[in-house]
Amino acid sequence: MSQITRLFVFLALVLSPLAASAQAVFPRDSLAIESGGKRVTFQVELAESPEQRAQGLMYRKSMAPDAGMLFVEPGEREQLMWMKNTLIPLDMLFIRADGTIHSIHERAVPRSEATIASRGAVKSVLELNGGTVSRLGIKPGDKVIYKAFGTK
Repeated sequence: MSQITRLFVFLALVLSPLAASAQAVFPRDSLAIESGGKRVTFQVELAESPEQRAQGLMYRKSMAPDAGMLFVEPGEREQLMWMKNTLIPLDMLFIRADGTIHSIHERAVPRSEATIASRGAVKSVLELNGGTVSRLGIKPGDKVIYKAFGTK
């Protein structure tokens, strides 16, 4: 898909008043986070295609406590996220190619258009319910156990 096509798809998802009713279907998988000697498992939706990554968790009114969404890129790069049309607060974990959590943004504000940056090259972003990171004591340096990182 060309860059121009991707831009049109992104704009259609963000700007269309019908976007809320045209939710993409996401594949699901499980992953774990090892933190402080404990392993916690999450059931995640996978944002794999450009259309899925553009939609993310927009328009969701809730998410199960052990749920999340994983955005995986082909390579490492600076990741930029935002909360436009996202109705629930989120914790964003920015993950390196080896599964190490590089940085964390806690309790991203719903509907905010502010850019949230990974502050370095990462392969993936894991979005969890806001407050999950502090509740579980997750911190940079902890490991995400998942096949995309070669840790599963």
